[in-house]
Order: sequence, then structure tokens, then C-alpha cells
Amino acid sequence: MDLNQAYYLVHVVEKQGFSAAARALGIPKSRISRQVKTLEETLGTRLLNRDSRHMSLTEAGEAYYRHAKMALDCMMAAEAAVRKDRDALEGTVTLSCSVGVAQFALGRILPRFLAENPRVVLRLQASNDYADMIGDGIDLAIRGHARLLPDSGLIQRRITETPWHLFGSPGLAQQVAAAVTPSDLEGLPGLALGWRPGGNSWSLQGPDGRTASVPYAARLRSDDMATLKRAAAEGLGVVALPAYACAEDVAAGRLSRLLPDWTAGVPEISLLMHERRGNPPQVDAFAAFLRRELPDIMRGAGSG
Repeated sequence: MDLNQAYYLVHVVEKQGFSAAARALGIPKSRISRQVKTLEETLGTRLLNRDSRHMSLTEAGEAYYRHAKMALDCMMAAEAAVRKDRDALEGTVTLSCSVGVAQFALGRILPRFLAENPRVVLRLQASNDYADMIGDGIDLAIRGHARLLPDSGLIQRRITETPWHLFGSPGLAQQVAAAVTPSDLEGLPGLALGWRPGGNSWSLQGPDGRTASVPYAARLRSDDMATLKRAAAEGLGVVALPAYACAEDVAAGRLSRLLPDWTAGVPEISLLMHERRGNPPQVDAFAAFLRRELPDIMRGAGSG
């Protein structure tokens, strides 16, 4: 086995092309192409489908990439284990999460982790679309889910549950101060998370396991929680958002929680990582940091 060939293939996949991999490694594109071709000839199978515009892994290529990535990560871990300054974390960690988690949860704790580990570089991919952890070279991903995530070959580590509540401006809260059941909110305008057309109703859970569905007319649809919070604070309607995203606004009096005995769901938050041994030390350390620091934030302590 020539680990250089595996190294080049992994870079081609993660950089999404031979040219980008060559630029990242500072070597000629022809050398990488030659090494990958030799690897395919040695294995007796094609690993990449490629034409002038697109490149993708074959089924055999996906399997090889997954194991090659594991092997290279183990080599990095072995090198780190024998460094003289082995107590100092060093290297890159790539994390994927939603925009809301990045803005309202991670922003509170990431500076501290980076300050405590000055040799670690963090790449944060914040998107409301799920990323391909293998294809995009992502080490860790934070995911919210109402049901069990499908078995994807990834390790899933539960972080916590995060309640969602209904919020509105203080003025709107005064108007519905007497509201005690979900039906009392019928007819109020709503602000919907997600820009694509969809169902316009709040699914609520209340005391004693009761549930209710409250329809509303959406005045604004957006996948940006900050925009929805601002609109709610301006009195444009009621919004269902995670408690952690609104904690500061509630504390500052910009938003008020409606129907305090009811929630708009309590999804779980999980940390996903690759199912492999020998994660680089900085990845394991960052994963442990997230599992330790995020629960209190994402349960919405202080959200009212």
C-alpha cells in the first residue's frame, strides 16, 4: 500500500477536484492525477467518475475513501501522540450546524475554546441544509431532530433536548394575556421558520400530555431566526423558536413567551461524528467540549 496515493485521493475528494487539490497541496495537478490512476490500476477498479466538468465517487470509491480517511486520521493521531508538546492540541476541526445554532449557541462558547487552544483552527459550516459529512470533509455535525436519525454509519452522541416556545412582542403578549389554551391564539398572524411553502400551524404540547394544532396565516417566512425574532419584536406576529435563540431577547424585554404552559416541540440535539477509531486529538477534545458546554445553553436557561 502506498499511503501517498490514499492521501492524494482523499484530498481530491475533499477539495472536489484535481485542480483544487493541487492548489491546496502546492504540487502539480499531473502528479495527483498520475497517483490516483496508479491507485485505480493497483486496485483493479475505478474509484472516480470524472469528465471535463464533474467528478464523483463510484461505489467502490466511496468505500475506499471512507477507509482511507480513517487510516490517514489514525496516522495524524499517531504523530500527535509522540509530539514533545503532546499536551497542546493542534490541527483543524470542521464542524457543521444550522445557522441558528451558530448564531445563538456556538457564538457564546467558541471564542473560549479557541483561546484555550491557540493551535487549533476551526472551520464552521453554518447552513440550514444538511451537509455531506464524508464528501465535504466534515469532522462533527450538530443536528436537531424530532425522531431518531437514520442509521448512516455515523456515531450519534446525544447532547440535550431543546424546547421550542411561542414568542411575541410585549404588546402582543398584553393583548393575549388572558390566553390559557391554544385556541385563544387562533386568528393571530404567524411568522414561519423556513422560506419554502409549507403547513401553517403550530403543533403544541401541553400539560398532562395534551396536544393541539393552531392554524395561522403566515405574514413572513424565513430560514433566518434573527429576521423572525426582529419581526416578532416589532409586533408583526407570533413565532415558534427554540428557547436558547430567544433567551437574551426575553431577558431584555424585547420578546415575551406566550402560553407558558405549552411548548412548540422539544426536539433532541445530537452530535454526529465518523464511526472510526483514532480521531485526531483536537476533534475528540472539541467534541467533548461541545457535549459539556452546550446542554445548559440549548435548554434555554433564562428564556422565561
